[in-house]
Amino acid sequence: MPRSTAALRRRADEVRARLSTAIPQPHLELDFRSPWQLLIATILSAQANDELINRVTPELFRRYPAPAALARAPQETVEQLVKSTGFFRNKAKAIRECSRALVERHGGEVPRTIEEMIELPGVARKTANVVLGNAYGIEAGLFVDTHVLRVSQRLGLATQTDPVKVEANLCGLFPMGEWNRSALRLQLHGRYLCTARAPDCAACPVNEQCPSREAKPKGSWKERAKGEAGRIPRREAPG
Repeated sequence: MPRSTAALRRRADEVRARLSTAIPQPHLELDFRSPWQLLIATILSAQANDELINRVTPELFRRYPAPAALARAPQETVEQLVKSTGFFRNKAKAIRECSRALVERHGGEVPRTIEEMIELPGVARKTANVVLGNAYGIEAGLFVDTHVLRVSQRLGLATQTDPVKVEANLCGLFPMGEWNRSALRLQLHGRYLCTARAPDCAACPVNEQCPSREAKPKGSWKERAKGEAGRIPRREAPG
């Protein structure tokens, strides 16, 4: 761990610079065409991967294309549609109640403040930050999912296990205006290179900044950044 706040900031700055080179245009991997669709997809993504959610949501949104329709949907029918995502009974209830709250409190529109977002059923800070940052471009904070949490801990940018505390830490280390992009980069880095079970430390562009590295770096950091860029699938912007 760095011995001072200044050293920690220098580490964060170098991590940000290198990951910005490796992942210049970070993107969310959930498919969505509206803030509401992203909200529902994010709730469903708890303890499930984005690829699975992207297979489930097209039929869900085809049957229920707006919050009012999903709010009226039978619980059992929604459960069957989202069954493969895990914890399907709780998730079906959460997305129905969240949609009902949107209709009753916000005229069917997803609110634009984190205070209003976290009052919705099934929505905590991580979900709220994902939706605000990626559907509206509003940075009220920095989302912390399992990948962001793991990578920030390995890099020594956070020592806490509470995602809210980690978010506060990272918001203090990364400049406002870069919070959402920084979270996306940490997420993608954790998903494709700094994986939970087999991190590829030798190919990591931030190897030199990482106190948890398990191998020496191969080649220059820019060569490693280029290699990481090739691992991350390209995506079109959501419609």
